Amino acid sequence: MAVGPRLLQAPLDLHSRAGGPGLATQARAGRRLRLLTEPPRGEHQLVELLEDGYRGWCDREELKARTVACGPHRPRLLDAPAIASRLPRVIAFALAAAEVPNRYLWGGTLGPDYDCSGLMQTAFAAAGIWIPRDAYQQERFCTPVAVAIDDLRLLQPGDLIFFGTARRCTHVGLHLGGGRYLHSSGIAHGRNGIGVDSLLSRNDHPVARHYAAELRGAGRVQRCHDGSHLP
Repeated sequence: MAVGPRLLQAPLDLHSRAGGPGLATQARAGRRLRLLTEPPRGEHQLVELLEDGYRGWCDREELKARTVACGPHRPRLLDAPAIASRLPRVIAFALAAAEVPNRYLWGGTLGPDYDCSGLMQTAFAAAGIWIPRDAYQQERFCTPVAVAIDDLRLLQPGDLIFFGTARRCTHVGLHLGGGRYLHSSGIAHGRNGIGVDSLLSRNDHPVARHYAAELRGAGRVQRCHDGSHLP
């Protein structure tokens, strides 16, 4: 297969290691990627998705069958006002995703099954806004706007809310307004899929209680990803 940008004509699964069973992310038809120079490992090839710089391993035969050569990727870089005008579309996509039967899927970005950050990336991409793939990358990418429950008045619909430990962000949700946020969470915390919870302490749902205790802060998307690789 020729080295150079490739256009996906069918969905493709990417894994975190060659031959590994764990799904890292999914790429839908229409996305662009490039083959990395690291030697293939058996039947697997390391690639980089050009819209967000995300890297993963895929089956070489699937890659060959599902891609064609294409021109260079030219990211569409929107400014903050243009992004703000598209946030209603982001929220509408996420709310519609919640109405379809779904479950939490680690690495899921194609739907109806998503992981937390995969849902966020896909919702923004549906409005023409590219953000990084993983929750910790999304946290670094955003402009910080809040750090505690007392700062809820600073949040706007479309902001991202981040959760995790003091050392690392591990979860993300989409702020809908008034401290309510939409997110995809696993069965370990009381739900298996997309739901809406609240940061307010009066919410008694076990998922809401779990994540309220892990609140790290929130951020606002004010730029588009330029396609560069993020570690």
